[in-house]
Amino acid sequence: MIAELRTGTGRWRLAWLLHRGSGLGLLAFLIIHVGDTALVRLGPSYYDAVVAVYRNAFFRALETILLVAVLFHALNGIRITLMDFWPGWFRHQRALINTTYGLTAVTWLASAYFMATR
Repeated sequence: MIAELRTGTGRWRLAWLLHRGSGLGLLAFLIIHVGDTALVRLGPSYYDAVVAVYRNAFFRALETILLVAVLFHALNGIRITLMDFWPGWFRHQRALINTTYGLTAVTWLASAYFMATR
């Protein structure tokens, strides 16, 4: 895998895997979110109990992982869209992937800092 990352094909494969994985993670979050929000219909005490669990440090860490999944999925989606609409951008595949990874890391670290200090 490391040799593939150096050649470039591994970067595309890794981006593909991360995009699919983050999409599945976001779908799982959406299903859980709809389910816990639906608890309001049973009574506010049920919803409040679930929200209290979400204030746990473990779930706060999961929240930052959710953030990186959202950021990567969105930025990689923009990269894919650029190449779909303007095929000439395929020449810049390596730079676009590196930019996607870089912007994801920078925006995630900045956002995670503010999330951790609140």
